[in-house]
Amino acid sequence: MADIWLPSLITDTPQAGFELAITLSRKGVRYTQSDPEVLKKLRPAYAEDADALIASSQVVAINFQTIAAANDYWRK
Repeated sequence: MADIWLPSLITDTPQAGFELAITLSRKGVRYTQSDPEVLKKLRPAYAEDADALIASSQVVAINFQTIAAANDYWRK
């Protein structure tokens, strides 16, 4: 990890938190499979696989739960 791209989980709004959850999920895939050619090769296999898409949604949801908790559910 050469650069710091995630200085905080704190966001201004729930929507910004959800977008951060998506970013975290995508970064997780890229850290796990760092070869962009392999990612491109695998994409057609999971792009039309309902189970894979549901699993991806679950990862985003888990990340969003973490961010929501870090933001005290955007309550002041």
